[in-house]
Amino acid sequence: MDQAQQLRNIVKANSPTSNRPLARVITVTSGKGGVGKSNTAINLAIQFRKMGQRVIILDADFGLANIEIMFGTVPKHNLCDLIYQGKNIKEIITWGPGDVGFISGGSGIAGLSNLSRDYLVYIIQNLAELDAIADVIIIDTGAGISDAVLEFLVASGEILLVTTPEPTSITDSYSLLKALNRHPRFSKEASQIKVIANKVDRDEAGLALFNKLNVVVQRYLKLPISYLGTVPQDEKLSQAVMQQTPVSLANPQAKSAKAYERIAAVLMNKELSGNVKKRGMAAFFSHIVTGKKLD
Repeated sequence: MDQAQQLRNIVKANSPTSNRPLARVITVTSGKGGVGKSNTAINLAIQFRKMGQRVIILDADFGLANIEIMFGTVPKHNLCDLIYQGKNIKEIITWGPGDVGFISGGSGIAGLSNLSRDYLVYIIQNLAELDAIADVIIIDTGAGISDAVLEFLVASGEILLVTTPEPTSITDSYSLLKALNRHPRFSKEASQIKVIANKVDRDEAGLALFNKLNVVVQRYLKLPISYLGTVPQDEKLSQAVMQQTPVSLANPQAKSAKAYERIAAVLMNKELSGNVKKRGMAAFFSHIVTGKKLD
C-alpha cells in the first residue's frame, strides 16, 4: 500500500460518514505583515470560546511565534516534538488565556513533505485526534505568498483574509489571491474566502475597502470573495497587545472586541445554517503532505 493510499484510509476513517467528530478548520491569512492577522486569529478564538466552542490555534507563522507572545505564554513543546520526539498531540497543546489551546508549529510543518511514510501516518493520525479535542481549529499562517502559506490556503475550505486601508495592504491582498487562484490544486468551489477589513475608522470605510478589492478581483480573477466585517482602529487593542492579553479578555467592551464578537457570531451563524463543510484535520494535513486532493 503506497503512502497516499494509507493517508486516504486515515481521511476516510475521519470523514463525515465515519460518525467521528470533525473540527471546523479556519485559516487566517494576509498579504503582508503588520495588518493584525494574529490578533484576528486570537480574538476570534476567544469569542468562539465564549460561545461555548472548544478552540485550538495552530501557529503556522514560522519563526515569529506571534501567538505565544500575544498570549504571554511560553509553550513547552511544539509540532517538532510530535514529529521527532514522540510526543502525542495532547502533550504539545499549550493552554492560554480564556482556555484557548494553541500549538506552536515551529519549523515542523515545513518539513512534513520530506518525512517517511510511517512518520506521516503517525503524524496525521495524531492530528486527526484534534477533531475530538476541538470544535474549531484556527490556523494562523505566515503573511505573504510563500509556498508554505499557499499550501495551507489550498488545503483550507474556509479562508479569512485580513486587510487594511493601506494601499500596500490592498495590493498585497490582491497578489495573494492571484497566487492562490493560479495554484494547480486550488478549487474555487471547495473554498470560501471571506475578507475582514481591519484598522478602519468606521464600518462604511471597511465596506468601501472590500468593494475596492472585490472590483479588481472579479475583473481579473473571477474569484468569489465575501465581506465578513470590519474591525476598527482601537487604542484599547494596542494596549492589550502591550499587556500580552487579547483585547477580548482585557477589555470586552472595547470597540475592537465588540467587532470580533460580531464577526465570530456571523461565522457561527453560517455553521448553524449549514453553510460550512467540516472536513477535519486529517483531510487538511493529508492535502498538504501528499500534494493531492484526498477527500
